[in-house]
Amino acid sequence: MMGSNRIVAALLLLLCQTTSGFYIPGVQPETFQRGDEVPMKVNSMTSIHTQVPKDYYRLPFCRPSDGPKMASENLGEFLTGNKIQNSPYTLNMMTETYCTKLCQVKLSKLEAAKLKLHIKYGYHNNWIIDNLPSAAVGLTATGEKQKHYAGGFPIGFIASDTKEAYIYNHVNVVVDYHQRDPAVEGYRVVGFAVEPMSIHHEFQGGYEWDGLETEGWTKQLSTCSANSHMERGMIRANQIVKPNEMIMYTYDVTWKASETSWASRWDVYLSEDHLVPAQVHWYSITNSILVVLFLSLLVVSILVRNLKRDIAGYNAIAALADEEKDEDVDETGWKLVHADVFRPPDNFPMLYAVFIGTGVQIFFSTLCVISLAAVGFLSPARRGSLMTATLVFYMLCGIIAGYVSSRLYKSFRGRQWQLCTILTATLYPGICFFTFLFFNIILFFLHSSASAPFLDVVIVAAMWCCVAVPLVFLGAYFGYKTEAIEYPTVTSTIARAVPPPPALLHPYVGMSVTGIVPFAAAYVEFFFIMTSMWMDQFYYVFGFTLIVFIILCITCAEVTVLLVYYQLCAENHRWWWYSFFTSGSAAFYTFVYSMFWFRTLEASKMLMTYLLYFGYMFLFCFAMLLVTGTVGALTSLWFIRKIFATIKVD
Repeated sequence: MMGSNRIVAALLLLLCQTTSGFYIPGVQPETFQRGDEVPMKVNSMTSIHTQVPKDYYRLPFCRPSDGPKMASENLGEFLTGNKIQNSPYTLNMMTETYCTKLCQVKLSKLEAAKLKLHIKYGYHNNWIIDNLPSAAVGLTATGEKQKHYAGGFPIGFIASDTKEAYIYNHVNVVVDYHQRDPAVEGYRVVGFAVEPMSIHHEFQGGYEWDGLETEGWTKQLSTCSANSHMERGMIRANQIVKPNEMIMYTYDVTWKASETSWASRWDVYLSEDHLVPAQVHWYSITNSILVVLFLSLLVVSILVRNLKRDIAGYNAIAALADEEKDEDVDETGWKLVHADVFRPPDNFPMLYAVFIGTGVQIFFSTLCVISLAAVGFLSPARRGSLMTATLVFYMLCGIIAGYVSSRLYKSFRGRQWQLCTILTATLYPGICFFTFLFFNIILFFLHSSASAPFLDVVIVAAMWCCVAVPLVFLGAYFGYKTEAIEYPTVTSTIARAVPPPPALLHPYVGMSVTGIVPFAAAYVEFFFIMTSMWMDQFYYVFGFTLIVFIILCITCAEVTVLLVYYQLCAENHRWWWYSFFTSGSAAFYTFVYSMFWFRTLEASKMLMTYLLYFGYMFLFCFAMLLVTGTVGALTSLWFIRKIFATIKVD
């Protein structure tokens, strides 16, 4: 026993070590020579207040001379709202630039209104150099510069006194580079930050430029120097946003040598420069482990002791001689329901089998995705890889869903196996797909970059219809060909009446309250997952996530087995749905938690923000209901088969 504990401890330690900044890049490092162009790309603008990404070039920003062009993207990037395009900014390796004019734009009334609205909603620019997202350089309350590595940088700000909107029309671009071998000229980008500023530009001598005349490109600005980088203290006036205002966009480029190697350049992004200490995640793990230990001790102390006493007593009665049995020997407890305990569910047995099959499918696909992410295969450096992997593994696990649901439905002596298989293949993914399609149509009319192109929607539908559904039917074929599940007792023809339960043992009490325990085991990590999902933060501690996921499942199994045992002792043989919703109620508490957490976003008054948030949180919690409910139900089935196989029944 001690040896196995050491092995488990060693595995946990090894797993947690994989949650450092290590990752598998997925692309070869690009080496630049002095003077080589370093392309800078722009991604969709995002706002945590609206949750509706927008195309960068929908606002009056400078455009490339030959027009915006899309960068190659994978399916996951399109589905997650990424829209990466080229930019007009010119950067050359090791070449410093000062107050470079990009373009000048005259705001129309409509453009000024759109720009004000996006600034009000807190939209951020997301720029990319060599696959690195831009960090934002801002000021703390004490006036010190501070970097934030996730979420991009704001496009402007609202003045606290006048409530006027101002745009950040000047950026200091700071690029960190690393020279691998000092003897060989070759540099790699290992860091990228943007310091946005708002400057009302003016030319020396009062020259006015329409943004078109070639003479304006050679004229010197009086608001920034052509020989030194711009500092905040040099700003005389900010650039206001209003109709007919001329906005000139400028930028500086600074190159800084860094000791950070290319392989570890993502470390500071993933850890947010240690903004969230690792101790917080260790606290989450410790909290979860304590809950599991407490439940394990409770299960051992109650179940093991009581079961040994019950089984010994039942078998002792069964061993009595016939003349001794004629005497009054009253049996009590869970043995009384032996003829009904394996009776199929009274309500919706097919739906029960569908839920269990789908829950197993989501469980294994989630386990595979988190495991791959924990070892670095699904790094944030590969945009969209997590979404793509989720879709692929969910489809492949369809064969498991079909097999489990068919075997369970066959044990219920169901006859409509075709309908059961179709529901297993289409119920949950159908809800997800049509919810996504509904949101996609609305986002298309809102001109959001989160609206996936029609071709990608067709690809997802084809993956579902041509891969996922056939795999479910294949699994169901093997399931129905396999022998039915054998139960240790024979089910009677007439169902036994269930006596009125005590107040605390009422099934509704257990189903509604028990979910608090599994939720408490994982709520700390839920906070970080929610922050990553809705606040544009990087999430990379998948090793911790894997441990918390396993602990969540163990907690669901233990608490469900304990309560099902008490239901059987109360002579309630209707445990199928009870075991599912007892552990599955953790999803209900997660949804309630998400309702309170929603206030963190300081959401806009856009209806779409509420639809997106609560729509996708419903799908997330529904999937959690299926997974946790399946874990509780299958564990209870295993437990009941074990205990009834140990007693002698006439």
